[in-house]
Amino acid sequence: MDSRLNQYRIMWVLVFFDLPTETKKERKAAADFRKHLICDGFTMFQFSMYLRHCPSMENAEVHIKRVKNHLPEHGYVGILSITDKQFGGMELFHGRKEKEKQVGWQQLELF
Repeated sequence: MDSRLNQYRIMWVLVFFDLPTETKKERKAAADFRKHLICDGFTMFQFSMYLRHCPSMENAEVHIKRVKNHLPEHGYVGILSITDKQFGGMELFHGRKEKEKQVGWQQLELF
């Protein structure tokens, strides 16, 4: 098996956050943080949780550094890296019904 495509080498970066939105300045900071995540290729998984597929841990570290460079002044942000194998083991539910897994996440990369 090609080591570049190994399910233990491919990574997912999850960013989850709880940001204050009481003032106009705080709402703008929260919106700007989300915009930076989207511009860096993250996809919204839940309202305050975004994720990104990365072909390697080295690539994941690049995107983690970018998230850290755009952290808002206030609020809580968590960053978690997991392997593709771990991500594949996730169980999703909508209410009490198990949600059908989305087949084939794709990340377009240009060289």
